[in-house]
Amino acid sequence: MSLLTLSHPRRQLVVMARWPAAGRCKSRLGVGIGRAAAARIQRRLSEHTLATARQVDGAELVLAVSGLGPRGARRWGHNLGVHRSVLQGDGGLGSRMARQLARAFGEGAQQVLLIGTDLPLLASNDLEAAFAAFASSSLVLGPASDGGYWLIGLKGCRLSLLSGIPWGSADVLRLTLERAAAEGLEPALLAQRSDLDRPGDLEPWLG
Repeated sequence: MSLLTLSHPRRQLVVMARWPAAGRCKSRLGVGIGRAAAARIQRRLSEHTLATARQVDGAELVLAVSGLGPRGARRWGHNLGVHRSVLQGDGGLGSRMARQLARAFGEGAQQVLLIGTDLPLLASNDLEAAFAAFASSSLVLGPASDGGYWLIGLKGCRLSLLSGIPWGSADVLRLTLERAAAEGLEPALLAQRSDLDRPGDLEPWLG
């Protein structure tokens, strides 16, 4: 059982993670360094992300898992120190993200942050800044250097922001900002970060 304290139970911090099995994660990274090495890196990234997230006080920490069944997901989440684990479900990235946001708001959450496990330099103050940004905006985005975003935060369920986005392209952030503007939202933007997809992305982390 997690020892994390929930002083703000209506906040959820959802970490989307894939079980780090060889050949089942980081396919683009595996092309350069091999499937087994890619799986080891993915495991380290998952552990780093959850260790960082555990430092954030006052939010329910939920691990959204792909690549495992319910029992395995619960066991992995227990080992990573989360409050609970859920399954991501089927579909593309946008569908899986929307499912987690809908679940969180359906459970009564009022502020939800959604992140992945591809951020070697993620720090707890990044996540704390995201929660703090809800004071001035109902949409929080963490721009990524590849044109996407490393975090999305919502205060209120606005799943239309995820619909029709070409995930994995360099247009993700731009199109999300355009959609937000069309819906009358002024997002709070966090610091830009770089995620980890290819062997060259490892250099800043291992150097």
